[in-house]
Amino acid sequence: METKDKKEIIGKTVEFVREKLEKDITGHDWWHVYRVWKNAILIGKKENVDLFIIELAALLHDIADWKFNNRKSDAGSQQARAWLLKMEVKEEIISHICEIIENMSFKGLDVKFKLKTKEGKVVQDADRLDAIGAIGIARVFAYHSGRQRLIYNPEIDINKRVMDMRKGDSYSSIHHFYDKLLHVKGLINTKTGKEMARERHQFILIFLKQFFREWCGK
Repeated sequence: METKDKKEIIGKTVEFVREKLEKDITGHDWWHVYRVWKNAILIGKKENVDLFIIELAALLHDIADWKFNNRKSDAGSQQARAWLLKMEVKEEIISHICEIIENMSFKGLDVKFKLKTKEGKVVQDADRLDAIGAIGIARVFAYHSGRQRLIYNPEIDINKRVMDMRKGDSYSSIHHFYDKLLHVKGLINTKTGKEMARERHQFILIFLKQFFREWCGK
């Protein structure tokens, strides 16, 4: 496949994903995909991986998020496969991209991660980086407002096992920081990703410290 063909496929995929996700208000919108795409390229160039694969995987990773599709882990990979077949991408590349999409999402600390390739780890890092820092904080509140959850419920111990509360009214946006965001830095795969995650993780700690100061009227 010539370079120009790859550029054309990337360009058409950008148009496809943007049209499909542009109106999303859960924090999994086109601009989330855009940031993941750009960070995947940035990390991928330093980690010496196949940029064509990571660009397509990053662009298509949230085309049908499992959380919004009856928790079907293959919902996204099925739609990605259909699109890539339409673009006449080689089967070995499609299979690689679909494997990345199926296994990259955070599904809880107890879920074992199955990504084996460098490309998968790069895309996963780019996605996780968008879950922390200032952007990550904004996305938490955007997502939880749509699920009608409180900003914070002080009557529930912040150190309680949060996974047990996910389906209950007691699960708040701030609890989600302890359930997921504070663990993300330790789940980054690549050296480049780890370097990028440090500052974002520190920003979350600063935010939480200030949040609880204000909550207590200080």
